[in-house]
Amino acid sequence: MSKPLSDHDRKKQISVRGLAGVENVAELKLAFNRHLHFTLVKDRNVASKRDYYFALANTVRDHLVGRWIRTQQYYYEKDPKRVYYISLEFYMGRTLQNTMVNLALENACDEAVYQVRDVQCSPCFLDSMASLGLAAYGYGIRYEFGIFNQKIVNGWQVEEADDWLRYGNPWEKARPEYMRPVRFYGRTEHTPDGVKWVDTQVVLALPYDTPIPGYRNNIVNTMRLWSAKAPCDFNLKDFNVGGYIQAVLDRNLCENISRVLYPNDNFFEGKELRLKQEYFVVAATLQDIVRRFKASKFGSREIVRTDFAHLPNKVAIQLNDTHPAMAIPELMRVLVDEEKLDWDKAWDVCVRTCAYTNHTVLPEALERWPIDLFQHLLPRHLEIIFEINRRFLQYVASKFPGDNDRLRRMSLIEEGGCKKVNMAHLCIVGSHAVNGVARIHSEILIATLFKDFYELDPHKFQNKTNGITPRRWLVMCNPGLAEVIAERIGEEFVRDLDQLKKLLKFINDDAFIRDIAKIKQENKLKFAVHLEEHYKVKINPQSMFDFQVKRIHEYKRQLLNCLHMITYYNRIKKEPNKHWTPRTIMVGGKAAPGYHTAKMIIRLITAIGEVVNHDPVIGDRLKVIFLENYRVTLAEKAIPSADLSEQISTAGTEASGTGNMKFMLNGALTIGTMDGANVEMAEEAGEKNLFIFGMRVEDVDAMDAGKGYHASEYYNRIPELKQAMDQIAGGFFSHKQPDLFKELVDLLMHHDRFKVFADYEAYIKCQDKVNELYKNPKEWTKMVIHNIAGCGKFSSDRTISQYAREIWGVEPSLEKIPAPDEQLK
Repeated sequence: MSKPLSDHDRKKQISVRGLAGVENVAELKLAFNRHLHFTLVKDRNVASKRDYYFALANTVRDHLVGRWIRTQQYYYEKDPKRVYYISLEFYMGRTLQNTMVNLALENACDEAVYQVRDVQCSPCFLDSMASLGLAAYGYGIRYEFGIFNQKIVNGWQVEEADDWLRYGNPWEKARPEYMRPVRFYGRTEHTPDGVKWVDTQVVLALPYDTPIPGYRNNIVNTMRLWSAKAPCDFNLKDFNVGGYIQAVLDRNLCENISRVLYPNDNFFEGKELRLKQEYFVVAATLQDIVRRFKASKFGSREIVRTDFAHLPNKVAIQLNDTHPAMAIPELMRVLVDEEKLDWDKAWDVCVRTCAYTNHTVLPEALERWPIDLFQHLLPRHLEIIFEINRRFLQYVASKFPGDNDRLRRMSLIEEGGCKKVNMAHLCIVGSHAVNGVARIHSEILIATLFKDFYELDPHKFQNKTNGITPRRWLVMCNPGLAEVIAERIGEEFVRDLDQLKKLLKFINDDAFIRDIAKIKQENKLKFAVHLEEHYKVKINPQSMFDFQVKRIHEYKRQLLNCLHMITYYNRIKKEPNKHWTPRTIMVGGKAAPGYHTAKMIIRLITAIGEVVNHDPVIGDRLKVIFLENYRVTLAEKAIPSADLSEQISTAGTEASGTGNMKFMLNGALTIGTMDGANVEMAEEAGEKNLFIFGMRVEDVDAMDAGKGYHASEYYNRIPELKQAMDQIAGGFFSHKQPDLFKELVDLLMHHDRFKVFADYEAYIKCQDKVNELYKNPKEWTKMVIHNIAGCGKFSSDRTISQYAREIWGVEPSLEKIPAPDEQLK
């Protein structure tokens, strides 16, 4: 019997088929040693794992550079329409392995010893844009400190700064020659020559470029992140005697703009620093966009194109959420004040260039900036927003005469105590397309939040269901599964995920069923070892691995999961001799630092774990583990090992989710509500192949419109729910502090907007069905195959192709461009 292939060998196999080029191990070893020696100034005796990683990263980067330069040359020569994707939170993950998969380099890197840590990387969309041959750029901020590292201390979340740049980042290249000034504060002067914004404070935006390789097509796009720098004369013009030292020290203040990423907690707080970040990224990016639009040849700074009427034919700007909304007034300022277009022409250009993606239906998450803050920080932009609003309300009034209430609802300016700018309204009015990120989400938007705007301009509204890249979320993180699939249907699925439908032919193939189950078991064993090493908890690898990993938030209902943990615990305690399906329930995710309730939820999960995991009666039939510091790197280990994926938000609250898709692609079954992308997952795989439970959106609406939600009714009617709540309230999980969870109990009993108890009964029944099926491994695995086969729709390649054709007006292409050593055609 041959020994099972390691992940490394499997990846080698899948990336080696029919590929030539740089797979020269000797050449790579030479480059690796050269970087260790010359770049890192280390020899083998003193080099650490990090040094080896950096040496390998630099070696891989060398192979990118030629293609990177060639791609940019190619764009300048072909002059395609360029797509600019602006986001304030590009997430980080493993760059090295992803790059090696896309370059087909992995098999040649056997010699290198490397350890991958979290480094800046492109999310799924940038990967797909490069793989589909789009001339696309990702723009954001180069935060010195990314999302915090989470430590669990005595059961509580504690935040630590994520100093991810401490050792440098081998993937990025600083571009000081493209530094751009960004202005703040000051005042406006209206002169016969137009409006001038004067007496401003300047901050410099220093760009750092990271290469984004497409999948084996020689295309390498750019992600450009801006870092804030103080200008040399910062505060020196008004310095007094002895003020020089203070002026230099004060430089830090303006460099704070790119210091830290604001955690996305679905709750808007109007902080001046945040508005500064939002304007900083769009002001710097738009200068880049205009410069590229005007220039003709690669490397040339001569201005060739000056007619801005052509801008929408050459530029598409995608606003990812409302955070980059300032791109709209900033583009108007550039066109009207600097390029001297008249308002109507400028507005037409602006609307045809910009498009907006909405990511949430929760009203408290929507950005509303106080007018006083705007006036102080960006006085010219406030004037422009007032003018956009004046003209817009005139247009609305002409369509709906006499409907003053509608004017009030649709205004960009919210009246009331403190006047505010509604950024979502600004985005809708200033864009030619508005989309949600799953079908149900897009439907909810036009039925509720943006109903008035839909009635005014129905053609603007679209849906673009989210997707994930199969390169990272299958080939790279689960090579065993990728190989088993490739053996049956070939490798085309990596760039055309719809091919997975072909797996349905093997639904009754015993050998295939065995292979799928075997890969899952191997992944579970690997993750069990990881858990034992890192969490010092021994788990049963035969148990069902049940995961809920996502930000900790009331609407995601980690509390419903907690109630199931307690209920299952109580059942085993009551009948310890019964044959129970063993489970390891794992919850991971960060709570925003200021979100007290979310932190209490984490404390409850860790408290349940402390009791359950040490109860001798339970043994290894139930374990509850909170996964500390959940992030992309941990996700890549966890997701391939999952049996069950919990997607249990209240129907109508989750925009889409992508974790649900990652689990599905990696052979986990989903227990979930009809919310977000779950709806379409059930459609693609067949609803009978998911564990769907609970209220639908219409049930939630009916409850709200009717008698309302009363937690006590469920509490008094359902004995197991009452028992679980009484245990939480009575200190069963917190002996030393019996009233520790008083606030959570109070929340669930009296102030629960997300109706946890209303779905409790259906959820527990559904979990019973999960347990039953798990006892029949063959039927379970058949259901898994249905799910994997139904994943085609959830590729980010499909998502991006739809954005390209239906919003940006560009055609995706799977053609390869010539490699650096070939002639450009």
